Amino acid sequence: MKLSAIIIAKDAEEHIADAINSVSFADETIVIDNGSIDRTLNVVSKMGAKSFSYRAKGFADARNFGLQKAKGEWVFYIDSDERVTDVLQKEIESAIKNKESDIVAFKVKRKNYYYGNHQWPYIEKLERLFRKKNLEEWYGDLHESPKIKGSVGLLDGFLLHYTRQNLESMVEKTIAWSKVEAELRFRANHPKMAWWRFFRVMLTAFYDSYIKQGGWKAGIMGLIESIYQSFSMFITYSRLWEFQNKQNGEEKN
Repeated sequence: MKLSAIIIAKDAEEHIADAINSVSFADETIVIDNGSIDRTLNVVSKMGAKSFSYRAKGFADARNFGLQKAKGEWVFYIDSDERVTDVLQKEIESAIKNKESDIVAFKVKRKNYYYGNHQWPYIEKLERLFRKKNLEEWYGDLHESPKIKGSVGLLDGFLLHYTRQNLESMVEKTIAWSKVEAELRFRANHPKMAWWRFFRVMLTAFYDSYIKQGGWKAGIMGLIESIYQSFSMFITYSRLWEFQNKQNGEEKN
């Protein structure tokens, strides 16, 4: 078996079918379901993809579990809200057929779309295609990274990411993930939150999104997204403050 596609999903019944269809060129498609309470697994079953229910501790844990289940010589990772373009598909197929290359992993270029079809100006480059034997593991609690033995190349085709399609879904995601991120920071003995830290993390998030990533080029959408990034950091660090100021269920004086 040449290629295994691994999809990480949770409560993705509305778009998991499109994700599976976009990797139909793979020899096997594996969906790692991280505790869905909707019809995600039913859709996966109808699509004919393999599925495994696994309560992952984080994205790195989920990706490592998928790696264990994959049978292909190569593995390609996508999320349930991502789509492979035709150009990227052809490049992936060409890359895994090239037996003379010493490249064992590839980054792909990812375009992010917000609030429908509004494209974010900044193009990400992410490691997603790996020769399985050269991918040792994924690591990192907050932001997962692959540990690779060998050279990494870059594919020119795009991976499309349809993230945060409306404000309601953005707020729901923040509520879910801010607690996880705050708890991870707390366990890592993050410095005690002082009043000025709130302003620092919020301003840093806004500057990174609006200035460094070019959010200002995206008009009103870019402004909304950048302000929301700042708000999201405020919620995460407010929850961190809660963790730091509670002991045995009682708030400290």
